[in-house]
Amino acid sequence: MSLLQGVGEHQATAELRRGLSAMAGMDWTAALPWLVAAAAIAAAGAWLARRHALRHGLLDQPGERRSHVVPTPRGGGVGIVVAWILACAVLGIAGRLPVPLAVAAVCGTLLVGGAGYADDHRPLSPWLRLAAHVAAGLVLAAGLLGAGAAPWLALLALACVPVMVNVWNFMDGIDGLATSQAGLAALGFAFLSHGQQAAIPALLLVAACLGFLPFNFPRARIFLGDVGSGALGFALATLAMLLLFEAGEDALPGILPLTFLPVSAFLIDASLTLAWRMVRREKWWIAHVEHAYQRLAARIGSHGPVTLAYGIWTAGALSLAVLMAGSGFTFKLAVAASCIAAGTLAWCVARKPGPGGKN
Repeated sequence: MSLLQGVGEHQATAELRRGLSAMAGMDWTAALPWLVAAAAIAAAGAWLARRHALRHGLLDQPGERRSHVVPTPRGGGVGIVVAWILACAVLGIAGRLPVPLAVAAVCGTLLVGGAGYADDHRPLSPWLRLAAHVAAGLVLAAGLLGAGAAPWLALLALACVPVMVNVWNFMDGIDGLATSQAGLAALGFAFLSHGQQAAIPALLLVAACLGFLPFNFPRARIFLGDVGSGALGFALATLAMLLLFEAGEDALPGILPLTFLPVSAFLIDASLTLAWRMVRREKWWIAHVEHAYQRLAARIGSHGPVTLAYGIWTAGALSLAVLMAGSGFTFKLAVAASCIAAGTLAWCVARKPGPGGKN
């Protein structure tokens, strides 16, 4: 692989072994029941939410601003929210997470998930939802400061939370995409943590995503809803900040580009699409089908291949992140820049009109 030439074969192998050894060294006997419980809670939540949505008519209807073709229940991500909140609470009580961070993760998820749950039942103003997201960012920033993090990391969290929450909301438009991307990104964060504090909550988020995914892929029987997509964005922002916090200031320049790679597919697509819509003076905050993944799904006539393609990209990106963990900052930055360039090219290609000018 040409991108790894700057790492060196022996160094890349050593980093891969380090990550695998850290995972193998975890107490899986103790962790496995919790992972199964997280998956079961997410699955039970999706099943119950589907019954609730059908009973109360909480359905997303097809339309020109949506990518699905049949009325589909929404709000299934509530099980993921419950599983993540319980995971953070238990890890805080057990001393596996700093208590201020555990409290911040729980409270921030309640803010984001609560706003999303309300919006799934009765549409809220986008500015009210944004206020909840900013408040969650403030809560996470306070939690980091309480755990002893540097002020600049708290400011980064304040900016990161609204971005990640809205990116996951914007990108939740076809079957299985948002959930599978969140699970893969969390898995990447777990490997990058090398068995430290971020590993267990990251794996619990992976398990929760796996519990929900059969309800949403390959054919969606229920959507995440704003409650689920927003909570996934907040959970990933929390894991990213925890990863940076445990790395320490000396290692920070090297970990930043690696943290970007597992979420690069969503960040590139969402950022470029948002910029394009703003340049064209469109109402960027309302629903649309202008993202690259939506254009591809419309052109192909199926969601599955697009979700799998994004999954392949993210699996490759997080593999690069793990393999490059011991390389120099300049090389890491160059690979991250190459990823952005390749993603930009892919975005441009994906958004080209299909045969006959239709998309």
